[in-house]
Amino acid sequence: MVSIDNIIELVRDYVSPEDLGSIRKAFEFAEKAYQGKSRESGEAYIHHPLAVTHILASMRLDVHTLMAGLLHSVLKAPAGTTEDELRKLFGEDVAALVSGATKIDNFQFNSRLAYQAENIRKMLLAMSKDIRVLLLKLADRLHDMQTLSFTVERQLEIARETMDLYAPLASRLGIDWMKRELEDLSFAYLYPDEYESLSEKIESSLADRTVYVEEVKKQIQDRLKLNGLKDFRILGRPKHLYSIYRKLIAQNIPLEKVYDKVAFRIIVRTVSECYAALGVVHSMLLPVASRFKDFISSPKANMYQSLHTSVVGPYGEFMEIQIRTEEMDRIANDGIAAHWAYKEGKDVSTKDAKLFHWLKQLVHGLQELRDPDEFLEAVKGELVQSEMYVLTPNGDVKELKAGSTPLDFAYSIHTEVGNRCTGAKVNGRIVPLKYQLKNGEMVEILTSPKQTPNRGWLSLVKTGRAKSRIRQWLRQEEQGKSLKLGREICERELRRHNFSLKKVINTGHLKQVLKALSCNSLDDLLLHVGRGKIMVQAIVKAVLPEEFHKEGPAERQLDFIARRQDRKKKEQGDVLQVDGIDGVLMHVSQCCMPVPGDDIMGFITAGRGISVHKATCSNLMATDSERWIEVSWSGNGAVPHRAQIFVVGQDKKGLLAELSNTISMEDANIMNVEARTTSDNLSSFRLVVEVEGRAHLDRLLQRIRQLNGILEARRK
Repeated sequence: MVSIDNIIELVRDYVSPEDLGSIRKAFEFAEKAYQGKSRESGEAYIHHPLAVTHILASMRLDVHTLMAGLLHSVLKAPAGTTEDELRKLFGEDVAALVSGATKIDNFQFNSRLAYQAENIRKMLLAMSKDIRVLLLKLADRLHDMQTLSFTVERQLEIARETMDLYAPLASRLGIDWMKRELEDLSFAYLYPDEYESLSEKIESSLADRTVYVEEVKKQIQDRLKLNGLKDFRILGRPKHLYSIYRKLIAQNIPLEKVYDKVAFRIIVRTVSECYAALGVVHSMLLPVASRFKDFISSPKANMYQSLHTSVVGPYGEFMEIQIRTEEMDRIANDGIAAHWAYKEGKDVSTKDAKLFHWLKQLVHGLQELRDPDEFLEAVKGELVQSEMYVLTPNGDVKELKAGSTPLDFAYSIHTEVGNRCTGAKVNGRIVPLKYQLKNGEMVEILTSPKQTPNRGWLSLVKTGRAKSRIRQWLRQEEQGKSLKLGREICERELRRHNFSLKKVINTGHLKQVLKALSCNSLDDLLLHVGRGKIMVQAIVKAVLPEEFHKEGPAERQLDFIARRQDRKKKEQGDVLQVDGIDGVLMHVSQCCMPVPGDDIMGFITAGRGISVHKATCSNLMATDSERWIEVSWSGNGAVPHRAQIFVVGQDKKGLLAELSNTISMEDANIMNVEARTTSDNLSSFRLVVEVEGRAHLDRLLQRIRQLNGILEARRK
C-alpha cells in the first residue's frame, strides 16, 4: 500500500520543501476526516486517496493537485468538512479542485440515468474551468478500477461507464498509458470469458513474440545506423488486450491472423530525423500506402504528434511503426500532464489554451441538452476518437469520424453554420450534403438564411455533435408548434364558455389549475395540451366560474375535479397509464387494436392525446420516435377490448354459425364480421371481437382452430 512517505519521495525532486510541508498538512487533515470510513473491500478509506495522489505524483502534477488528491472525498467524509473550511486551510485553488471532483450525492434524482447524467454534466463543467479536475477524476477512477470490490451488477455499471467515458477522456487528453489500462481493466469485467481466453493465448506466445521483437529491432537499428542516424531508441511493445480484441471483432478473424500484435516505436532527436527514419524504414520494408498518417505536420487536437506507418515485416506479416522525438513521446504518454504547468502568477500559454478548446466546445454544446439519455449519447459521441482530418479554407484542421458528411463538418464549426448549410465545396468542387468526406480534403460550407434542418438530416450525419444539434433544433421547432396549437385549442374551447386565458390569469385561478394538472407554468400547460397529454376539457372544468362558485374555495373545487377524474377512470376500467401522469387523453389505435397483455407504446398526437399501439405495429414504426411515450396496462382489465382476427376454413354450410357459436361460448362478443368465398372452395372471415385481454384472445383462437374444417385462425 502507498504511504505518504512514498509520495513525498516521488515528488521531492520537483516540489519545494515548503510545498512538501503543505502536502503533509493535507494528508494529516485527510487522515482525521476519513477516520472511521472504509471502502467496500473493508480497508481503511485513507488508502484510496493516497493511491490516487501517488498516480497524480507519477504524472508530476503540481502541489495543489496533489493536495486535492488527498482531500478529494473529504466533503463526503464522516467529519463533515465544508468547502469554506478547505478554502481557509488550503486556499481557493485546492478547495475548487476538491469541489469540482466531488460527486453530487446530496441531490435526489428520479432515475439512476438522470443521476449519472447530472454527475457527468457537473464534472464536465468543472473540468472546463480547470482541467486538473479531470486529471484528478481519471486518477480516482483508475484506482477504483484497480480495486473494484462491489456487487457484480455495480462492477459492470462502473466498468461500462469507464469504457464509455473515462477511457475516451484519457485518450482525448493524450494520456495513452492510462487509456490503455482503463480499457483493459474494463474489458476484464465486461467480457471476462473473452478476456481470460485472450490473455492465455497472448501469454502462451510471449516467448516467440519476444524473440521476434528483438530480431526486428536489430534489423531496423542496423539500417538506421547505416544511414547516419545516431542517438535513437527503438521500443517494441505488445498492443493492449482490448485493442487486439476490438480488431478480432471488427475484422472477424482469429488471433493468429492479427499480425500487428506488436507496435514498434522509433524515438529520435529532431523532427528532420523523424522523416529521415521514415525514409529508411520504407526503403527496407514495404509500406502499406493506405495506413500512413502524419501527425507531426497535422497534430491531433490533444497536441499528439508522431508519424504512423504500417509495413510488411520481415516474415510477411503487417506491423505498425511510430516515429517521433523524445518530446513528442513524452506528450504521447502523459498527454496533458506533459504540457500543463500550474505555477502561481503564470498565465496559460496560447498553445495550452488551444489544447483545451475542444473541451470548452464540448461543454458549451451540451449545456442545453436536458434529457439524460440524449445527453449521455451526445457525450459519448463527442469523445469517440477522430478517424479523419479535413481542412477549412483557412487551413485549420477539423477532426471527424469516418464517413462524416459536409453537415458534420458544418456543425463542427458552429451550430448556426450547420443549421443553415445547403451544401459544400470540397477541393473547389460542389458536393451534396450526403457526400462522404475523405481524409485531407479542404471543405468550404455553403449556407442560406432560408435553410433549416429537417429530420432526414439525422440519417446523413455521423458525429454526436451534429445529431444533438439537429435534434435540438427539431425539438425547439416542435415545441413552438405545440405551444401555438395548445394556445389555439384552449382559447377556442374557452371562448365557447365566454372565457379566455387572460381571464384565467386575472381571476387568480391559474396557480390552482397548474397545480391540479401538474404543470409548472402556463407555457408548460399549453405545451401539454398541444402535444395531447392533457385534455382541454380538464382545463375548462377547472376554470369555469360557476363551478368555482358552486363548490366554494378553489382547493375544494380542485379536490372535486380530482375525485371526479378518479371515478371516471374507474368506470373506464383503469387499464392504461402513462408514466404516472393523470388526466391524459388516451385511445386505442384501430390499426393494430392492442389488448391487455400486448407490449404497447404510446404516440403523442397533435391535440388528440395519446394513441396506443402494439409495440410492433408497422404504422408506429413509421412515425417520429421522439413522439413515442412509455405506456402500460394497469387495473383489473374488466373493460372489454376489441381485436381483429382472420379465419380461413373449408366452404361448407353452417360454418359461420358454428364460428359464431364458438366465439359466444368463449364469452367473447362479435362486433363486426366480413365474409367471402374464394374460387378454391375456401371461406375467409375478418372479425372484430371483444375480449378481456391477450390470454382471453389466445384461448379463443385456440378453440377456433379446433373446429372441424378450419385451416387457419390468427390475429390480424
